[in-house]
Amino acid sequence: MRNRAQRSRVSNDRWLVSYADFITLLFGLFVVLYAFAHQGEKKNHQVTLAIDSAFHSMGFLPSATSEGGEGSGAAPAMDASGIGMNAEIAGEILSQAKVKEDLNRVRKQLEQSLAGQLAHNTVSIQMGREGLVISLREAGFFQSGSATPRPDSVVTLRQIAASLGRTPYALRVEGHTDNVPIHTDEFDSNWELSSARATRIARLFLKEKTIPADRLSAAGYAEFHPVDSNATESGRGKNRRVDLVVMPRTNIDLSKSERPRADGVWRKITEDDARALEK
Repeated sequence: MRNRAQRSRVSNDRWLVSYADFITLLFGLFVVLYAFAHQGEKKNHQVTLAIDSAFHSMGFLPSATSEGGEGSGAAPAMDASGIGMNAEIAGEILSQAKVKEDLNRVRKQLEQSLAGQLAHNTVSIQMGREGLVISLREAGFFQSGSATPRPDSVVTLRQIAASLGRTPYALRVEGHTDNVPIHTDEFDSNWELSSARATRIARLFLKEKTIPADRLSAAGYAEFHPVDSNATESGRGKNRRVDLVVMPRTNIDLSKSERPRADGVWRKITEDDARALEK
């Protein structure tokens, strides 16, 4: 009887070992979850500090105020772990701000030199999504259905080429048309007409030797990128144009999961970094 009672007592207590193991594993799980949650907050904080530090250093924002005093002029401190990708992101954002400022300066120069063309609505200049857009209306630069620039427009094109040649930016020449179909001995469609106009102007810029060939490109978009309605003659006249898009040679594209670093090594942007930049 004693042996049977002893075996029964030992068997009933063994569940405590499994229970202790379960509690230990559960505790470890919560520790890991807690660590992951705070790691995301840390990365967001590092990105914020990096961007804030970059803008303070260039004077875009007022100097930071320390806890003990006012107007210390010191940028927020950032530990070594914040250097690297976060510093690179801040540098690229800062570069974008400098590019925008520079393109606005080029815009003002062009508005002065092309004041006559702007007054006659044969040229328009505005900032676009990718950069500075100089629109050359068909009425001032081409005969209807022709891809050869009018002789009296060559002087204007040379002025534009000279101004843009003094910048380090890329230039994409875009041909656009209205939605009226075209079929001539030279062009079977608006695709061909728009591409030919862009190519002719790009060739003229190359001939002037003011814009290097590696910064220049040409594209034809036919009627598929209108800036106004094709239902009116006025709108169709605005859509028949050649756009000169002045843009940085490198861009930040947050829609991609990869992008080149300054040292040419590709790396992935983590989801935390992307979310921090979107805020």
